[in-house]
Amino acid sequence: MTDNARRNAAYAAYVEKISPSSKASTSLIKAFIAGGITCVIGELIRDLLGLIPSVTDEQAAVYASIALVTVAILLTGIGVYDVIARQGGAGSFLPITGFANAMSSAAMEFRAEGLIMGTAVKMFNVVGPVVVNGIVWSSAAGIIRYLFALIWGAL
Repeated sequence: MTDNARRNAAYAAYVEKISPSSKASTSLIKAFIAGGITCVIGELIRDLLGLIPSVTDEQAAVYASIALVTVAILLTGIGVYDVIARQGGAGSFLPITGFANAMSSAAMEFRAEGLIMGTAVKMFNVVGPVVVNGIVWSSAAGIIRYLFALIWGAL
């Protein structure tokens, strides 16, 4: 066995030794619970806002999303979101709350580098790919739908 192979085997054994073991079933259940609780909270906010006569259903949904983003950012700022993420796994990274956490944690991590070159640049490193993919794929879906409408009539 060569030095390189021995070193690789030793490293693989070390990684195996220090890596936490996780059971897929437990992780899936925790993710389901964390994601489910987040969704239930969002629906509760939406339903409560729906009780206000001047708030339409669409407005209630928007306000509920805003509330979830705000809470995720606040929890990230005080360090609670990390605890939730460790326990809830993928369930804590629902699109809207996970995105808010990613942006705010990037902003907090690089604030020492300054407002523009630290906070803003690092936030948009996270946001940029999401926005670009959202625009590209929604445009592609719109073009495909338009072509279907041209070929087979109005959908």
